[in-house]
Amino acid sequence: MTPAYDSLLQQLKRLPGLGFRSAERVAMHLLVEQPEAMQALIDALGSARDAVSRCERCGNMAESTLCAVCEDTRRDASTICVVEHVPDLIAIERSGAWKAAYHVLHGKLSPIHGVGPEALNLKTLEARIETGAVDELVLALSNDIEGQATCHYIQETLIAERPIKVSRIGFGLPSGGGVTYADSVTLRSALESRRTYQ
Repeated sequence: MTPAYDSLLQQLKRLPGLGFRSAERVAMHLLVEQPEAMQALIDALGSARDAVSRCERCGNMAESTLCAVCEDTRRDASTICVVEHVPDLIAIERSGAWKAAYHVLHGKLSPIHGVGPEALNLKTLEARIETGAVDELVLALSNDIEGQATCHYIQETLIAERPIKVSRIGFGLPSGGGVTYADSVTLRSALESRRTYQ
């Protein structure tokens, strides 16, 4: 194969969910089978790169200062569902089980991997809490050690003595499982059976 093909293949393999075979299929599709699709993909990637950024309030994807969820005045802004990543937010939205606000941390605490509080989107969550307009945080984080540690940090450091209810979603998910790949019924059940976080 050519150096240019090998370079493309290496870049595709770095994308989540694409192993060697999948990257090879995508590369062949773009270069050999449907080369006319290449420019449309390049244009879409460039457009997304220039237009999409993080919502200044919650950390979701946005094309302006605030995302569509934060701009929706019909949502209950006093109750915030805290998730690890944007795909988790999208999965919950798809389930139709949540009609309030969100906050995306963009990860979870993991000292073993060098991820401390400063690496997460916690300062904007703290700022939202400090306004006094937050009544409840629903922690929709992974059911694993890092998820538990992150929940504990939020409870002890950000909430502390504030009169804010903190609950954790009920997990119909396997231990160590996350929100992104759960089906809509499981997510709805998990949100509806949330419990007070201790």
